[in-house]
Amino acid sequence: MEKIGNQKIWSYFERSSKSRPVANTTIRGGSGHTVRSYFDLARKVAELQFRNREHVLLFRGQDKDYRTTKGNSMLKAAMFRLNGHKRLGPKILATRFSRLRMAENELVRLYQRDKHLDLDRLKRNRILRWAILQHYEVCATPLLDVTHSLRIAASFASLGSAGEAYVFVLGVPNLSGAVTASSEANLQIVRLSSACPPSAIRPHIQEGYLLGEYPEIADIEQNAHYRYYEMDFGRRLVAKFRLDLPDFWTSKNYPRASEQALYPGDHRDPLLNLAANLRAILGPVEA
Repeated sequence: MEKIGNQKIWSYFERSSKSRPVANTTIRGGSGHTVRSYFDLARKVAELQFRNREHVLLFRGQDKDYRTTKGNSMLKAAMFRLNGHKRLGPKILATRFSRLRMAENELVRLYQRDKHLDLDRLKRNRILRWAILQHYEVCATPLLDVTHSLRIAASFASLGSAGEAYVFVLGVPNLSGAVTASSEANLQIVRLSSACPPSAIRPHIQEGYLLGEYPEIADIEQNAHYRYYEMDFGRRLVAKFRLDLPDFWTSKNYPRASEQALYPGDHRDPLLNLAANLRAILGPVEA
């Protein structure tokens, strides 16, 4: 995708007490701006949305800040992560794309078997199939999970971490409908609540969205037209916040969403059982 812009964007950076204009690469290379409470985070994000009004802000929570070899924050879709490999060679990518195609076919079959709503739309739209496979962690896809909810992102970041965690703020074009495609930004944004049937409550609770390249990278041949550094959603980074977790959720007015709330049980979300069946069909992950 295109970098969020060579023009300056407003951000909170490092120890600065006020937002200021700064370049995307500067944000990515920094250690992150520390926030010590959810209210502090929400207040600062509100200012960033006001100052960066040409963008819609979406959020991703992580317990770590993964870096490129140049030291910049890296936000890659699972399809393009190294996962311990020194480089992402054609053989690894071919295996991943083959697994994705198989998963798509099986998803349509099981979706039809279980009589979920709007089967025809799922058959016609590859990006919607990818959205379900990615969100339910069936296999690697070219999409990245994000959320429209700052509280959900901060809660995800806090899972399994006691010291510090990170909330990444990404700027995207104005959203319209179930899938927003921007040829200028080379980016598409999928609203999960429109991709999944209403019986799948988890995407609605998480206010989930997915980011992908536009046009989408559907196979290894299409992937060859992109440089590795281009397939990095860190290029859309507006701010990087480091959460000081020991005190972050102490306010009773702004509680952390529990793990049970973020991941409703099987009886509440039929796509969880469908996803489990898909993983059993696909077998162990190879790459």
